[in-house]
Amino acid sequence: MTTDKRVVVVGGGVLGVSTAAHLRRDGADVVLVTEGELADGASGRSLAWLNSAGSRSAAYHALRVAGIDRYRTLFAADPGRDWLRFDGGLHWATGSTVAERHRAEIAHGYESHLLTPAEAADREPGITAEAVAGPAVHNPGEGWVSLPHLIEHLAAELTGRIVTGAGRAHVVVEGGRATGVVTDGGRRFDADVVVLACGAATSAVVAELGVHIPDASPPAMLVLTEPAGQRVKSVLNTPRVALRPHPGGALALDHSWYEDRISETADGEFAIDESVVKELVAEAAALLAGDVELTAASWKLGRKPVPGDGEPVFGELAEVPGCFVGFTHSGATLGLIAGELLSHEIRTGARHPMLEPFRPDRFRP
Repeated sequence: MTTDKRVVVVGGGVLGVSTAAHLRRDGADVVLVTEGELADGASGRSLAWLNSAGSRSAAYHALRVAGIDRYRTLFAADPGRDWLRFDGGLHWATGSTVAERHRAEIAHGYESHLLTPAEAADREPGITAEAVAGPAVHNPGEGWVSLPHLIEHLAAELTGRIVTGAGRAHVVVEGGRATGVVTDGGRRFDADVVVLACGAATSAVVAELGVHIPDASPPAMLVLTEPAGQRVKSVLNTPRVALRPHPGGALALDHSWYEDRISETADGEFAIDESVVKELVAEAAALLAGDVELTAASWKLGRKPVPGDGEPVFGELAEVPGCFVGFTHSGATLGLIAGELLSHEIRTGARHPMLEPFRPDRFRP
């Protein structure tokens, strides 16, 4: 293994910070450069549900399960952390999709239980059975993480190696290889390897290199409520709101039904009418047992990173040797394992088999 490589990681979200931390642990000379502050992009507005629920390819399922395993290792080191929990997940929806989801999960060995509304309320006493529309799936092995807290935890390993407020970075290519990055402000960071973990901006950044990675990143919103006490432990995915606990007794909320009500300005800023925020909060309150009033404390808007085919994109660009990419919708679940495996590839020069189905090469004409 080579540990003397100079690496520049671009992106202050969970994929970038995790990759930089894993590289640093193994002795690489690494610097992390981010446009703004740490966790100010998608990682700062992610529900961060740790799961491999539903139906997906065997390779993607295996990678997500490995991702959950790494979080369990972190959890075991300090079970008292209030920003990483494993208290299960509950899902319900209308129609036959719940039973189909349950069958798909059983088929690939994922622990899954089909419950009646009353049984769901027994498993999660914080909700009311009347709110559960039909059968529910319970996945006891699932959890959640607050990514800003995780990023702060990992960043402690990178003291003196993080450059925030750098502006947008562009890959420098010399002699057919990536040799560093230069920022809009003119700062240059030379390196043997560049890692791009730019979230929804990834497609635009690699397009400057003549590389096509399709993007399907939708607008999204995460709402944090005012502290409401310990109302629920599970992650809930329901027809009108998804929610999880948040450190300090708050709840984190999101969903997709309001995507078309998020507007984007010409300069890339996002906005939504506050009435939509209140409607989402009301949907959450309606799930909870007892007479509960919830109030939004804050909400964040932006694009949710999703590659064009929905599958993760990990690995070195064939067109630009020395430039690696990490781009995925499941950044929370894959955050630790993706950083570990990308670091492995960079240090050893060997392609890891678990990343083989997710290479950026698949988009080449």
